[in-house]
Amino acid sequence: MRVVVWGTGNMGRAGIRAVDAHPELTLSHVLVANPEKVGVDAGSLAGLECSLGVAATSDVDAVLASGPDAVVYTASGDVRPQEAVADIVRCLHAGAAVVTPSVYALYDPTSAPAELLSLLEEAAKQGGTSLFVSGIDPGWGNDVLPLLVSGVASTVEQVRCIELFDYSTYDQPDAVRYSVGMGQPMDEVPVMVAPGVPTMIWGGQVRLIARGLGLELEEIVEKVERRALEQTVTNPMGTFEAGTQGGLRFEIQGMAEGRPAIVVEHITRIDASVAPDWPSPADGAAGAHKVVIEGRPRIEVTVEATDEGDNRAAGGNATAAARLVNAIPWLRSAGPGIYDALAVPLSPAVGKLKRCS
Repeated sequence: MRVVVWGTGNMGRAGIRAVDAHPELTLSHVLVANPEKVGVDAGSLAGLECSLGVAATSDVDAVLASGPDAVVYTASGDVRPQEAVADIVRCLHAGAAVVTPSVYALYDPTSAPAELLSLLEEAAKQGGTSLFVSGIDPGWGNDVLPLLVSGVASTVEQVRCIELFDYSTYDQPDAVRYSVGMGQPMDEVPVMVAPGVPTMIWGGQVRLIARGLGLELEEIVEKVERRALEQTVTNPMGTFEAGTQGGLRFEIQGMAEGRPAIVVEHITRIDASVAPDWPSPADGAAGAHKVVIEGRPRIEVTVEATDEGDNRAAGGNATAAARLVNAIPWLRSAGPGIYDALAVPLSPAVGKLKRCS
């Protein structure tokens, strides 16, 4: 199957590597927006030590006209959501299956805005193809993983999905500063935790888990806590001044019988020194994802992934990209439509021998 990777940032690099490693897929094109990347070999863009024989291009029309079987769309949707949706519609109209982390509202299609859902469903129908939106958090870390773990519990009182993350390792300055609010004044509420936004981004995951467990939710509640930096810190994204936001902790709680039955929790910092009383990864490193099943037995699973030089952020990105790329063969065999994590199976890593490092 001929696959295009659109975007070569944090997720795109991992997407190229995942496509190259998959025995049923062939990397046909790489699309970039940066003129300096045009003509550069995909292997170089992905940090591989070998050439893949695919030169990056910015010619979207020509790439889609070539009739690819699938597009791994990893261009950011954080600060350009309408443009991202328009790009995905183009891909679907071209007959390509699309996998992407870039449209938060579609992590649970059943709770997506009707207008958006209708637009993409019609594009998928006209193109005769399919769409799957996922990531790690939101994504497999709080949909298929907690549901899988719940299958070895006798009783379940609460499902809690936790992201512990040090944003100093996540080289996305716009998202970190202006969406998450790191380094911004404490009297300004970051976009990510403005009232209603956490539910818009993660509420679908909470509802999806509820559907998987056959649980009826009464409402979704948001809780937010912020901490200021006590000292100025510097990292590859620049300087973050003392007194500005240095830590953010929030929960999206799915309520049942008056109590939080399903919880997605984020505990994030711009420096390890922030909020030492908040939970941290057991080894003190930059990040981890956890699922805790309160019940009998109590179950706790921690996932720590590393890539690109033992980087936890890169490791998380790589798992998200692989979840998407590995779904492509299934999506190509499915009928036209928009699919969620309950429908798209996890695919074992069959035949994925290392081809270059």
